Amino acid sequence: MAAVAGPAAIRIAPDAVGSRPRIDRSGYLFVAFFTIPFLLFNIAPIFFGIYLSFTEWGIVGAPTWVGLANFKEALADDWVANAFVNTLRYALIIVPGVTVLGLLFAVFVHQRWPLATLARTLFFTPNVVSATVIGMVWVWLLDTQFGLVNQYLGLVGIAPVPWLTSVEWALVGVSIASIWWDLGLAFVIFLAALQEVPRDLHEAAAIDGAGRLRQFWHVTLPHLRPAISMVVTLQLIASLRIFSQVYVMTNGAPNGASQSVIHYVYQTAIVQYRLGYASAVSMLLFALILVLTILQRLVLRERARG
Repeated sequence: MAAVAGPAAIRIAPDAVGSRPRIDRSGYLFVAFFTIPFLLFNIAPIFFGIYLSFTEWGIVGAPTWVGLANFKEALADDWVANAFVNTLRYALIIVPGVTVLGLLFAVFVHQRWPLATLARTLFFTPNVVSATVIGMVWVWLLDTQFGLVNQYLGLVGIAPVPWLTSVEWALVGVSIASIWWDLGLAFVIFLAALQEVPRDLHEAAAIDGAGRLRQFWHVTLPHLRPAISMVVTLQLIASLRIFSQVYVMTNGAPNGASQSVIHYVYQTAIVQYRLGYASAVSMLLFALILVLTILQRLVLRERARG
């Protein structure tokens, strides 16, 4: 029996070693349900948009190659400059507002104070509501004559503020609605990060005589740096791509004071049928988002190391 088994084993071993692993091709079928739509509706439009940015195209007919003409026109267009300045102003208001308020609300819920459970629901609920609903609600709240915000301001002697109808306040009014809408995601991220902070560190700091404020500054905040970096990065990108709130609440009025880059791209492409020029402006916005995101990540990384 040993003499028979030995040669059989020797013959089988080379076949087992030399054989290729079996590939189950059915896995590609399941992956294709996600991969194909992702390539068609996410990746392909990016390359098509890059191509269109070097052409002149009005939807009908074939695109006409114009090289860098669209980019030269965009860099000299005052309306493009105004849209970029407004977008940066949106980011300067919304990003700090969402980050600070999201952190404060997360700390409130994490401390398990009275009504913390109800607050958890209220803080996150706006994030799951559509931008259209949010915009319509805040158009009513910020109405100059009948809005609740001005009604409450009037109780303390403040005159009605034209939140959405004046050049000075329109951008601020849209930013307030955007902060309220985006607050939920930052709140959840910070709350999850707070739950990961070791309790032993707080107990040790309390034994050393540190109060709540010092514990938060020297113990909690250093552990929240990765969460802060994530929130700032996500919110910066979202703020630079702001569109729905602007479209619903002001449509860029008055006189372009609240117009964002994406809203200008929409007006140029869909209303004026200049898809090539709109694509060029979009590429400029993409470059701005890329540069600011990289700079922001580098700054936060250096602070974390320090």
